[in-house]
Amino acid sequence: MNLVEKQSRREIAWLTQVKNSGGYSKSLQPMMSRLDAYLSDYEDIFKSATKRFHDKAKVYCQGIFMSALCNIERISEEMSANYHQMQHFISESPWEHRKLIDRVALDVSHTLPKRKLTGLIIDESGWVKKGGKSVGVAPQYCGNVGKVANSQVAVFGALSNGDFASMVDARLFLPQSWCDNTARMEEAGIPQEEQEFKMKWKIGLDMIRHQQSLGVSFDYVGADGYYGNSIEFAEAIEDMCYVYMLDIHSNLTIYLEKSEIGIPPAKSKRGRKPSKEQPLTKGIGADKYMSELSESQWQHLVVRNTAKGKLKGDYHFRTVYIWDEDKHRMLRRLLVIRRTVDEKGEYEYKYSFSNANLDQYTEKGIAYMQAQRFFVEHCIKENKQVLGMDQYQTRLWPAWQHQIALNLLLSAFILKEKLLCFKDLPLLSAYDIKRWIVFKLYKKMTDDDMINQIFERHCRRQRDINVAFDKQILMC
Repeated sequence: MNLVEKQSRREIAWLTQVKNSGGYSKSLQPMMSRLDAYLSDYEDIFKSATKRFHDKAKVYCQGIFMSALCNIERISEEMSANYHQMQHFISESPWEHRKLIDRVALDVSHTLPKRKLTGLIIDESGWVKKGGKSVGVAPQYCGNVGKVANSQVAVFGALSNGDFASMVDARLFLPQSWCDNTARMEEAGIPQEEQEFKMKWKIGLDMIRHQQSLGVSFDYVGADGYYGNSIEFAEAIEDMCYVYMLDIHSNLTIYLEKSEIGIPPAKSKRGRKPSKEQPLTKGIGADKYMSELSESQWQHLVVRNTAKGKLKGDYHFRTVYIWDEDKHRMLRRLLVIRRTVDEKGEYEYKYSFSNANLDQYTEKGIAYMQAQRFFVEHCIKENKQVLGMDQYQTRLWPAWQHQIALNLLLSAFILKEKLLCFKDLPLLSAYDIKRWIVFKLYKKMTDDDMINQIFERHCRRQRDINVAFDKQILMC
């Protein structure tokens, strides 16, 4: 490409980003009325036999956008709402969180464009918590900080199609230490049917089966290496008649041909003779296999859009086999390896297994499925940074479920806004949507609202001082 062509392309790229104030105004101005209408569509969920909670739900949802720290106290302040009413709405109101999450899942399923294959992507995420009272909190691996930490961890599901995705399910992981303590679970309000320990991959399977039973539309399931290294997880997905694209650890042993199974001969006369059946041909680590590939065995593919252009990479596909030690059998897999260049000019590799058939799917289609796992991570990031999913300070099971359900509700609204405004604002982000809503809501706040907010905060502080003072008196 010569210099003139490069300059022409830069000008075209710049022109697509030039402000079109008419388009911006047309798209953004009605957003608040769209949010009101959207929340009204869910009004029937926020009620019991004798009470209605939709007004509290609306205030709380607006408060999630408004508050820099999304906990009940700060939301109540930002929205000039009664703190105790907001606390009751989240912690004790009997509206069904599962009913809301399921409705959101179907809404997202119907909203996503069907331009490409739709994936249900499973992943987990955690956030550090202080103390030991919050439901599910324990010293456990927390991916958010990359080490074992006192934290809550949940398994999430997101629907992804092309450049658009949104969360459709979330389930709290209960560590073994919680499940071994019935009194602790009762105190946290965990329902009896939830009081059992489940591995995260089993929670992921429950999630997939549930989305299938709801009628949520997806073509394949994706997940990271924790799930990809579980044979049971992959087989259960295949039994549900779905394609899977599961990342694997780079050192996983693979077999390039289907091996005979038997008891290998002893290597020497010394030591114990082999007694267990195993593959009679030698396996190789996936990374070792990759290192022996020649340049002619890679093919270059352009897969999807990114924030910095197109995702491009070199790909290698090969049918391989793995050894299922528990059931003494060889299992067929499609190995997918992606090679990309990082900012330092060095190669990065990604390894995945799939049950996809190259006779049914193109190489580019399979590469696309592998690349879509990025979007569940992006959804989790948005829900934390924009909607404060990791900032809740409630302790009980019902409160956690209610807050997560409202978080997913607003995540789906953000998806709808991105799609609705895409023609005029193709770069509209979740943060842009939040800032616009904050701007519109702040214009409704009066001096009296702010004074009342400060007064309420001082009242709560004084109550805390009084309680602490009373405790000191009793200890004397």
